[in-house]
Amino acid sequence: MIIYLATREEFLKHVREQRIEEEVRERFIAITGHKVTASEFRAWKNSLQCVGNVLQFEEIPSELGVAIEYRIHNTAKRIDLLLSGCDAVGDPAAVIVELKQWESVQSTELDGVVRTFIGKGPRETTHPSYQAMSYGQLLRGFNTAVVEYRIALQPCAYLHNCTDGSGITDARYRPYLDQAPVFLRHDNAAMAAFLQRCLQVGDRGRTIERIRDGKAKPSRQLADAVERMLKGNAEFVLIDEQKVVYEKALGLARRLREGRHCVLLVQGGPGTGKSVVAVNLLARLLSMGLNARYVSKNAAPRAVYRAKLTGSLQKGEYDNLFCGSACFVGCPEGFYDALIVDESHRLMTKTIYDKEGENQVKEIIHASKLAVFFLDEDQRVTFDDIGSTAEIEKWSQFHEAELHRDVLPSQFRCSGSDGYLAWLDSTLGIRATANEQLDPAASYDFRVFDDPVELHDAIRKANHDNQARMVAGYCWNWDSKKYSSAWDITIEPWGYRARWNLSKDGSVWIMKAGTVEEVGCIHTCQGLELETIGVIIGPDLAYRDGQVVTVPSARARTDQSLKGYKVGLKRDPQAIRIKADAIIRNTYRTLMSRGTKACWVFACDPELSAWLKQISEKTTDL
Repeated sequence: MIIYLATREEFLKHVREQRIEEEVRERFIAITGHKVTASEFRAWKNSLQCVGNVLQFEEIPSELGVAIEYRIHNTAKRIDLLLSGCDAVGDPAAVIVELKQWESVQSTELDGVVRTFIGKGPRETTHPSYQAMSYGQLLRGFNTAVVEYRIALQPCAYLHNCTDGSGITDARYRPYLDQAPVFLRHDNAAMAAFLQRCLQVGDRGRTIERIRDGKAKPSRQLADAVERMLKGNAEFVLIDEQKVVYEKALGLARRLREGRHCVLLVQGGPGTGKSVVAVNLLARLLSMGLNARYVSKNAAPRAVYRAKLTGSLQKGEYDNLFCGSACFVGCPEGFYDALIVDESHRLMTKTIYDKEGENQVKEIIHASKLAVFFLDEDQRVTFDDIGSTAEIEKWSQFHEAELHRDVLPSQFRCSGSDGYLAWLDSTLGIRATANEQLDPAASYDFRVFDDPVELHDAIRKANHDNQARMVAGYCWNWDSKKYSSAWDITIEPWGYRARWNLSKDGSVWIMKAGTVEEVGCIHTCQGLELETIGVIIGPDLAYRDGQVVTVPSARARTDQSLKGYKVGLKRDPQAIRIKADAIIRNTYRTLMSRGTKACWVFACDPELSAWLKQISEKTTDL
């Protein structure tokens, strides 16, 4: 999606008329249907006038293509300014320009990270040269047109309010400055000369149109890259806040002290790159010679990683790198240099299988010099899940640990649609958002099916790259565990019959060929992702009197997620109902955010189905 696309001549005309920001706002509203915030409008007004001061130099081709606010395929990331033409040999080329209004910048000890005033105060953020460079890598990785047409991409940054470049051009950033030069307030002539060297002939935006119309490449799956990452390969470019969190964790690891504990709490929703950062961090810490482990209570991601690493690592070696969250009972204090805890919201008190241990958050902090917790409290899906900000804060204080915090807000799942996840939170009643209606312009493919048989057939057709699966709320008993010929999930009057996935493939179900015939549950897909997910919303979620309600009694008796619910009703009915309500809503939030490109649903409750159609404005006439 591109908000504004014009030639250099047209852009300069809008600048001279002092209405470029109005043009961009009008087109933004027309394309997205959303209002423009006052701060974003001011940013356009300030930055684009300065861009005009650069593009007015005569040596720049008059038919240069100018695009403002281009959103990169499959991500929520937008390139501020994209210029296009042809290079010295006549090949298509584009220049990525990262615009910053910063007046001053300080260097930091963190690689590719600077400190500047953002929002309400100073904070660490990615160096704009690194940012522009990483956006170029995203384009190469997600857009087929860049490869097909051999489009040369040149990143750069323009800090049009900054006069003192000592911080931004510090020698420690030289690797990024060499790839993406920075231009300051008084560098207009130098920047114009740079653009002219990169884009010697204009193309009236044709190259930008090709990029805009290019198809999205299949999303790279983390599990497929784990082995190469452990060998030191840069499989994923870390973007913006991902880079800051990664470098902050490395910085803390470099100053570990015996007898002292340090905790980094990182909050982030689905698709923000928590697992990518975690595995990257594991690989780097190991290369530094540190005793580090990847920890996850959820067995499914660990099982998938183990399957991918078979033949590369022996079982003992694997278990020494990837382990469950119950491994630290009785561990000597500070035995591990670093424990990287993914899906921290799934941590428990005592283990399911024995009565040892007290609290996994406490035990992990005790066993490590540095504990990095990646957390999304809205993915707690059982009564046993205790992982929360408050819990981590409590045990950090208990251990007198140095506590640091950070957030991963960037969205890389659901085709980069932050709006879809906000709509999902609103729809499921998890929190109020401004997204009560699904944005019809969003690229994410959400559909409501009237028939579960048709939904499953559609998932089979979408499974061409083993990237589509069926999942469901745990509202049907696991009868096939005892009787292999029995059907677990039966939905009348459509005659739908299916079995749960847990019988043979267990936690690696999501990657096994042929398992598209089975239906997964929350326990075998949390922490993993596919391109297309089909979700059967069971009778535990319904729509009554204008709101979504939960029905805990509709859960299967074989499901352990709400174990203790009936007893809790007798002890404290209000508290147990609130807790069960949150677990059911969180379960569907998790299931409905497993698809990177599409989520197709069937709701057993007819009223819920009708309401979902109404607020999503999607149909399934396949």
